[in-house]
Amino acid sequence: MPLPRYGVAIGTFQSFSRDPSHDFGHWYHGHLALSTPQGTYQAALDVDAPSSVGVSYRMVDDLRTIDIAAVRALGDGFHFLSSDPYSGALDYVRSPMLRAPGWLDRLKELLRRLGLLWRRPAPGDPVFRPNLADRLAGRLGRRSAFRLFPWVSSDGDNALDVLEPHLHAATRLYVFGQSFDVGLGVHDVHQNQGDPPGEHYAGNGVWQDGAVVCENPDGSVLVWQIKFNTQTLDTDANGNPR
Repeated sequence: MPLPRYGVAIGTFQSFSRDPSHDFGHWYHGHLALSTPQGTYQAALDVDAPSSVGVSYRMVDDLRTIDIAAVRALGDGFHFLSSDPYSGALDYVRSPMLRAPGWLDRLKELLRRLGLLWRRPAPGDPVFRPNLADRLAGRLGRRSAFRLFPWVSSDGDNALDVLEPHLHAATRLYVFGQSFDVGLGVHDVHQNQGDPPGEHYAGNGVWQDGAVVCENPDGSVLVWQIKFNTQTLDTDANGNPR
């Protein structure tokens, strides 16, 4: 079933740290603490995984507070969000503020399909990593009139390096994911759809993706996204791979 406790923790920056070691082939996390009226909320950010899985990150940094109006109107603390376009929930595939230009999405999909035909991978192989279209978008960067925010292969520290300065500078932080069963915290701070048949397939759903959103003093907003390379962005109305 889709995530039963999906929502957003809102608060101010308290602390940030990383796992004490990063051994190749093991899971690796950043640890973010938020100050809220309910207490300190903890969030573990998955940024690297065994090579059989792999992780990618993306930063969308051209947004304004109007783009997050629904959640910005909420008070600090944790809020459950309904999985629909109106609650403020995030969807990596469907949220307008996270969408790439149509031509880039089509190019990515074409390259993905060609790659699948070429390799014929087994279900669950980490084939949805950044591809040629992402590298092209990265090279064009700000020289393009289009919104080009490529996915980047994470080695763990590079994903945290781009996020950490924004955590310290933000006036307000929004951590999307699923609340802990016990205690104050948020996990599943990553894409929560597009998983292949297997251990995580039952958790697929739309409008339930996790991310860290930073609101800055000047009204600018950025979204830090994380996905596993076994997860596709080509999903159906239930969040399952097409």
